Amino acid sequence: MSTLKLTIIQPDTIWENPGANRALLEEMIHDLEDYGELILLPEMFTTGFTTKVKSLAEPMNFTTHKWLRQIAAHTKAHIGGSFIVKDGDSFFNRFLLVAPDGSSQQYDKKHLFRMSEEKDVFTSGNDRVVMDVNGWKVCPLICYDLRFPIWARNTELAYDLLIYSACWPAPRDFVWNTLLAARALENQSYVAGINRVGEDGKGISYLGNSQVVSPKGEQLIEKNTIQGISQVTIHKKDLQDFRAKFPVHLDADSFKLNH
Repeated sequence: MSTLKLTIIQPDTIWENPGANRALLEEMIHDLEDYGELILLPEMFTTGFTTKVKSLAEPMNFTTHKWLRQIAAHTKAHIGGSFIVKDGDSFFNRFLLVAPDGSSQQYDKKHLFRMSEEKDVFTSGNDRVVMDVNGWKVCPLICYDLRFPIWARNTELAYDLLIYSACWPAPRDFVWNTLLAARALENQSYVAGINRVGEDGKGISYLGNSQVVSPKGEQLIEKNTIQGISQVTIHKKDLQDFRAKFPVHLDADSFKLNH
């Protein structure tokens, strides 16, 4: 498809209460007249950013996975966000993207936040994943991944849209705004950053400021600090024309990542 309509959900996530958060998000989504084609949720959208994995993790194909399938089927849109998953004996901060037909694709957070216990209780993912959404190449990453530009490098134009599903705290809001724009500019890609608002159970505040940035660094939705939904349509021709006119990727340095 030549266009892709994004629906950015910015909730005041309820602390460590998956059922209440699913109900909140479902109400927010169902109030829309137009669901768009790709619905995006923040990091750990069922719990807030927590490390209580033993009590809050879910296996795949369990309640939240099934809920995402139901929302995707009802809205006829793709939907994605991260939540805590137990896979075998390990716990992952996993971004799950579910299509209207129920199929799913996943990405496990690579960079675990060492300033909390995330690095101690979660297992890091090793693979960056590019997913297909209606002919658009989409690369989902999670929160702290934003600070590591090499992980997002798009030297071969492998993706059209870079996603950061996040619980990004208010004191580092300047970093959030700055790095999202930088990722769009350096990778010649659309970038969507999805964040929560409110305060979590540890007293950490979140300003939201979810945003969609063009490959030229332009803000495509109005940033705000309240619970709500923003929508915008992105255009593949604009992306392709800009890349053709200003092909900086052809001069990019080659490198190899050692996981």
